[in-house]
Amino acid sequence: MNIFDYLRLAWDQLKRRVVVTALCTMGIAIGSASIVVALSFGESINHYSRVQMSQFMKTDEITIHRGNPTSGTSSGDPNETKAYELTKSKIDIMRTFPNVKAIATYQTLNSLQFEVDHKSGYINNLFATELDTLSAFGFEFQQGGPADQENAIILSYGATMGLFDEQLSRSNQQAMRNNSDSDGGSYERNGQMRLIAYPLYQKQVILKPNLFVPGGMTSSNIQFPLRVIGILKKPEGMSDQAASNMKTAFVSPSLGKKLQEAINNASSGNSNTNGSNQEQQPSPEFNEVKIKVTNSTHVKEIEEGIKKLKLSSQTNLHYEEQMQGQLVILRFIFGGVGLFILFVASISIIVAMTMSTHQRRRQIGIMKVLGANLNQIRNMFIAESAMLGLLGGACGILLSYWVIWGINLAVIQFSPSQSGSDLEILFISPWILPVGLFFAVMTGVLSGIYPAIKASRTDALTAIKRD
Repeated sequence: MNIFDYLRLAWDQLKRRVVVTALCTMGIAIGSASIVVALSFGESINHYSRVQMSQFMKTDEITIHRGNPTSGTSSGDPNETKAYELTKSKIDIMRTFPNVKAIATYQTLNSLQFEVDHKSGYINNLFATELDTLSAFGFEFQQGGPADQENAIILSYGATMGLFDEQLSRSNQQAMRNNSDSDGGSYERNGQMRLIAYPLYQKQVILKPNLFVPGGMTSSNIQFPLRVIGILKKPEGMSDQAASNMKTAFVSPSLGKKLQEAINNASSGNSNTNGSNQEQQPSPEFNEVKIKVTNSTHVKEIEEGIKKLKLSSQTNLHYEEQMQGQLVILRFIFGGVGLFILFVASISIIVAMTMSTHQRRRQIGIMKVLGANLNQIRNMFIAESAMLGLLGGACGILLSYWVIWGINLAVIQFSPSQSGSDLEILFISPWILPVGLFFAVMTGVLSGIYPAIKASRTDALTAIKRD
């Protein structure tokens, strides 16, 4: 007998015992579906954690600075430190690294003011970088976007909030002096106004950098008229109060260089006025480089290449590694629960096949009289068990899709604050399906071994006489 004969006989027996086949298939389906759903939970949680870590902790980004020569290798030669500088040639080499999604230079300027429509705003940090790389680094635009335009600026959502209106401020102060708001209503209104975003898209703003002097910080006469070509979206899940404190902006590297030179010239002029003759050191075009990696799993190999260029790098990958270690335990728990349910389901097959052996003693005896050996009898019952496992596994896959669909629907229904397209819900990876089917078939085979051995040991003459 070949394998097709065993499968044909097994299928005939399953069709004859419809009720028993349906019950066994249902048990295996529940067990295999539990395996698939458990693995899907673990895989979805793992994927969700990676996405969240990449979005908030930036685990797929590498920040690069100039290298730090070790004290033991330093010989005092000033030319020796040039090998550790962050240069454009090294940046070009890093662009050739595999799995690099984007690379951008960053020069940071702090504490700037801007004026628009008789209102004034504040920028905590202004970054001079390649504007066309912002989308690659995860920034989403609410309005506009990068453009090849001189004297252009992109503002964060927080930078458009809480613009100061001097005329309105004077009227509020007058109202407070007149005690017209003794209940504190003015303070409440001022707090609410700080959370209102002012429409700045395509408007011209006057940028005014502040100067840092030995006595503190002072305003300057520097003015840069800039066009707002883009407004960034407020980060998802962030409150207006938190967003109002994130006042950042982005300009092109060439404009950033002009701003830095103007600030340096104004600072040197103030130093000369104050009697200080210290020579102003030229500022570098950029003080750090950021690399966006296609996946956080490639961060370490890119870091090795950066070390060979004698540069220092910083990542948040250790946070993801800690999270992955905790998720491994969770995935084992889900998998253990699924295996336990599958084990319980296997008992039904053992009972069903044992009862089938008892009911088919006469058939087994006749087959032995006609020349069937022990291996053929045993293989026939194992083939039936394997086919039961295969049917149960196929039904379990369909059942698992329905379960996952139901859970996703419940998540969408009970999460009205977010749109369904933005939700990170459960999914079934392609590799989980063959794993669930394999466990179902193996459960059927292992559950059928004992009934198969018992059937092969049936005495032919005794079985025929008894029945």
